[in-house]
Amino acid sequence: MAEHLAEALGFRWDRESVRNDVGVHTVERAVWRYQRALPEFVWDAAALEGNPFTYPEVQTLMDGITVGGRKVTDERQVLNLAESARELVRVVKSENFKLDKPTSDHFHHLIAEGEALEVGHFRGEGSLTLTPGVSLGEHGRYMPPATEPGGENLHRIFSDGVGAIEAEISSPFEQALVYFLFAALQQFYFDGNKRTGRTMMNGHLMSHGIDAISVPALRRAEFNVTMVDFYRTRDATAALAFLASCHPDFEEPPGVL
Repeated sequence: MAEHLAEALGFRWDRESVRNDVGVHTVERAVWRYQRALPEFVWDAAALEGNPFTYPEVQTLMDGITVGGRKVTDERQVLNLAESARELVRVVKSENFKLDKPTSDHFHHLIAEGEALEVGHFRGEGSLTLTPGVSLGEHGRYMPPATEPGGENLHRIFSDGVGAIEAEISSPFEQALVYFLFAALQQFYFDGNKRTGRTMMNGHLMSHGIDAISVPALRRAEFNVTMVDFYRTRDATAALAFLASCHPDFEEPPGVL
């Protein structure tokens, strides 16, 4: 792997192992399939955060009907995810989706409103300068780049990383998956980084006529273990394989070992 790419992103992976034989269709088809499965995408994303809403409850809430007996914070998280998903459809359809900071900030604001310490901008751009870590359980904590006043270090990391993705990776599928891991590793925001990163990943995929990816709620434990290993080793080979296995083209049918 080119050293510049690994240095810009903060991690490396076996480039030969990434599956790129994904189906490429029209943007309209990709968006239609995403819209059809919207409640599933929202439920999966919420479940990965430990949200207790069931799939039928998510469907009910997305239909505009409140669900009794649930915390307001859990309800708000689901509603935020639903709003950001609908907005992603609008942005992709209008051909305005870009793998850039303004787009990421826009979706982070929708996803993390009422949850993150500050929303809609990178760490350091607001009044807070603390640096939150990511818990790795028995492996301690992963500490991302420091929160510096003005956030200029994160601006530079983001610009260099996205520039390297676009210049040195030719496959839009690989670009999208790598971007998600880049966003998760660098922790540009105080919270909601993986949710925002997956939204950006799916926007990039659909903008290139590729079906979006939802990490199934039933694979939450596997996802968490994979991400902990990624944070610890900075080797993305297994994480990229896991994400690819969640794509509709590569999912194994029931009963296949």
